Amino acid sequence: MDSTGFLRLVERGELPPVLLLHGPDAQLLDDALALVTRHLFPDPAGAALAREVLDGSEADVQAVVTSAMTLPLLGGVRLVVVRHAQALGPRHAEALGAYARDPNPATRLVLLADEGLRASRDRRTDHWLVQAVSAAHIVDLPARQGRELAGWLRQRAAAEDLEVSAEAAKLLIEWVGEDGAVLLGEVKKAALAGGADNRSVGVKEVGAIVGEHRLADIFELTRAVQRRDLPLALRTLERLLAIEEPMRMLVLLTRDLRVAWAVRTLAERGQPPAEIARALRLPPAVVEALGHGDPAALLAEKLRRCWEVERQVKSGGEPRAELTVLVSDLCAAR
Repeated sequence: MDSTGFLRLVERGELPPVLLLHGPDAQLLDDALALVTRHLFPDPAGAALAREVLDGSEADVQAVVTSAMTLPLLGGVRLVVVRHAQALGPRHAEALGAYARDPNPATRLVLLADEGLRASRDRRTDHWLVQAVSAAHIVDLPARQGRELAGWLRQRAAAEDLEVSAEAAKLLIEWVGEDGAVLLGEVKKAALAGGADNRSVGVKEVGAIVGEHRLADIFELTRAVQRRDLPLALRTLERLLAIEEPMRMLVLLTRDLRVAWAVRTLAERGQPPAEIARALRLPPAVVEALGHGDPAALLAEKLRRCWEVERQVKSGGEPRAELTVLVSDLCAAR
């Protein structure tokens, strides 16, 4: 089930007893949970008495099932939420599967996994939760990108009574990355930068929180990597790491490499620059510059190296050290 199907399900009042929502965007998960909570408990006081939130990194499957089997204290319906559900170990997996087949009708069990659980580049096989829950009750929340993400950000900000210009949304995504929760937080900061009563966010407000010098440093870092200027790249990286999160730097480097790889791949297939610019929605000058850079095969290797570093960081690697080594590797690769 996709997000649209999920929304229709909630609107019809047909929320299943067990629901698994998964995807890398924490904001989408939070919004989905808020929607479910409002549907089940129109009176917020009811949610305080009848909702229990567990953490998959701390609770085990048996604790989840036991909580779901508990009857509501004052009748009605009970909501049991498991955040970070992907962290639940497979021990007692059969117990969750058995519960999903014969659930407590007075409970709605909502499992929230803040990463994709389907087999992918980063995951060899489906997570065991995918097998334990009925396919009709699994909601896939893929990460939005590009124009779709910018459109979502503007719509989501409007729900907070904030008007975000298209240029401001694009600039925020370029700088902040594609995490919906972080983007929405930056929108709120940008609105405050325009004054306590300001409800409009444009490029000026975004510039006030991002800072022109930071944008210039990011541009300098990506260009230094492209030119393989290691001393400049490391100096720029050091300045950025003093004020920004390493994962933001990794997201921006990966994004630029992905664009360069796409341009070179099409160029090597003989596609004219003008057609590439239209297909990728890029300025012709950018396509012209990237079309004469590293070959597609080398850019693909660099992309794989970025993904490898991302996996290492998510597995407990030291972000600053990993990013410094990555920048060195990208500058040295030939």
